[in-house]
Amino acid sequence: MPEKKILKEGQVIEALPSTHFRVKLVNGKEILAHLAGRLRVKRIRILPGDKVTVEINPYDENRGRIIYRGK
Repeated sequence: MPEKKILKEGQVIEALPSTHFRVKLVNGKEILAHLAGRLRVKRIRILPGDKVTVEINPYDENRGRIIYRGK
């Protein structure tokens, strides 16, 4: 059975090398997130200040995957 993913809203505060980003979640916690493959293939550009939706793995809550860029 697949594990449950946790979806959280946040804001990108820093762009790091190789499509990694530091994201500050709504609850104030900072995590390290990488781009989902779909965003990478469609060449969606993520910049500091963008609102994003992050999918967090329940086993390591300090890392996530950006799955959506808001406006």
